[in-house]
Amino acid sequence: MKLKKGFIGMLLLLLLVPLLSSGAARAASAVITLELDGMTLASDVPPYITAKYVTMVPLGVISKGLGAQVQWNQSVKTVTIAKDDNELKLTSGKKTALVNGASVSLDNAVVIRQGRIMVPIRFVAEQLGLQVVWNHAAKQISLYTGAEPPQVRDPVNPTVPTIPVPVVPTIPAPTVPSVPAIPGTGGKAMKGAWISTIFNLDWPSASSYGKIDQQKKDFGSLLDKLKAIGFNAVFVQVRPSGDSLYPSSIVPWSKVLTGTQGKDPGYDPLQFMVDAAHDRGMQFHAWFNPFRATTDSGTAALAANHVAKLHPDWIVKADNKLYINPGIPEARQSIIDTVLEVVRGYDIDGVHLDDYFYPSSAFDDDSAFQTYNPKAIVSKADWRRENINDFVRELGNQIHAIKPAVSYGISPFGVWRNISKDATGSDTSAGVSAYDDMYADVRTWIRQGWIDYVAPQIYWSLSFDKARYDKLVDWWVNEVRNTGVKLYIGQAAYKVGVDKSPEWQSGEQIINQLKYNEKYEAVQGSILFRASDIVVRNPADLSSLLTFYFKS
Repeated sequence: MKLKKGFIGMLLLLLLVPLLSSGAARAASAVITLELDGMTLASDVPPYITAKYVTMVPLGVISKGLGAQVQWNQSVKTVTIAKDDNELKLTSGKKTALVNGASVSLDNAVVIRQGRIMVPIRFVAEQLGLQVVWNHAAKQISLYTGAEPPQVRDPVNPTVPTIPVPVVPTIPAPTVPSVPAIPGTGGKAMKGAWISTIFNLDWPSASSYGKIDQQKKDFGSLLDKLKAIGFNAVFVQVRPSGDSLYPSSIVPWSKVLTGTQGKDPGYDPLQFMVDAAHDRGMQFHAWFNPFRATTDSGTAALAANHVAKLHPDWIVKADNKLYINPGIPEARQSIIDTVLEVVRGYDIDGVHLDDYFYPSSAFDDDSAFQTYNPKAIVSKADWRRENINDFVRELGNQIHAIKPAVSYGISPFGVWRNISKDATGSDTSAGVSAYDDMYADVRTWIRQGWIDYVAPQIYWSLSFDKARYDKLVDWWVNEVRNTGVKLYIGQAAYKVGVDKSPEWQSGEQIINQLKYNEKYEAVQGSILFRASDIVVRNPADLSSLLTFYFKS
């Protein structure tokens, strides 16, 4: 009897093994698709995911798809990838790479598979300045050359299957009862556009390096196009990566002007831009990325007076970028000092900060937590929020002490807290939140009156259930009520025609959001991200739709 039971058990095991192995094989062989700015990238060998969830692709994707120069040295089994001013060297079996001469750790080494050299796509793409978005449900990697790599991400938890999007009519304007069916008045006071300089996205172009007249002409043309549509304010990135678009005694010249960080462009771009905006009757707001030091982890190409070289003890690596540690008081004051250079030296209308505070990922600041904690705060999360609160308060006080009329505002991630974490939070289920993951206690900033306006980045549609645009606008309107803090809404023009969701295939999504804003007097305007997506890419004739809306 025991022999019979053992035989049956072995038989069952033999029957189950093929089923289990075939299931694993199906998972490993899931088809992974790649796209660059919405265009499918061909791959002669299928990409695959390693056991550590690193997606590997053949070198052909890097050379043909991304336009990089690729060279394989068989003797040392090393691939060299070069594009613009970036050079990467990855060696088979080695868990580090050389990025512009600096050693950087890898999650997965180069491998040879099916006769092809396979490399980790996320690492390579990010080092070349691309934004990488992984859609777990669709098994798709989307690469973007034309978007500021933001902290902001669609709040979808990768471990949860994506909820299917319902079929939408030809012009996918979501049906929201409170959105007016007639053209809006376009009468809100703030009609702003963000102008990104990082990676030469909006201005200046890489082809204009060192060409003063060309840079001036291009910026003037950009302003003319924005003004013709109806925009009356620009928010220009003047501190993209711990550097500057103005002569500074603290930080180096930005490489976006000449191709080399620290190189004098031969004129004062900020003075020119401020004058150009004012000559056209437009406001100029100086946009600072406060704590982001670099967009990659390499330091070889940085100027000698860049913060990562002068104060390496202030720097923390996270998300393959270098950050200035907000927990160090001297580091915070250094950033304040760079902002005050601009406040003192230029006739700007405002100082604007985005959401680069703490990254929403692992951040090694244990030492700073122990060293710079005079209040003996027990929770590191509370300590981090206290650091950002100190920075926000002190920066505002010092700006207004110099020029009381300069507007001071911040554009945080669009979800303060989910209702599941806080009963007073928004009716959302975002994967991250400003309060819990970026340590931005925006509610305190508003209630204490430390800022003049808040411009939450509500980068989702009117039908995106996890973070619906209308629900978030409702929440922020209630948050600023009776505080004296102005509310502008940050909107995602960059998603139109790029995001694959049906609701983003038409510019009507942005127009319907603007119409929804009309419901509230507290919403005093909008800022659209970003300028080139409106006047250069102009998907689905978005610029004409905005012109009609603003001027109707």
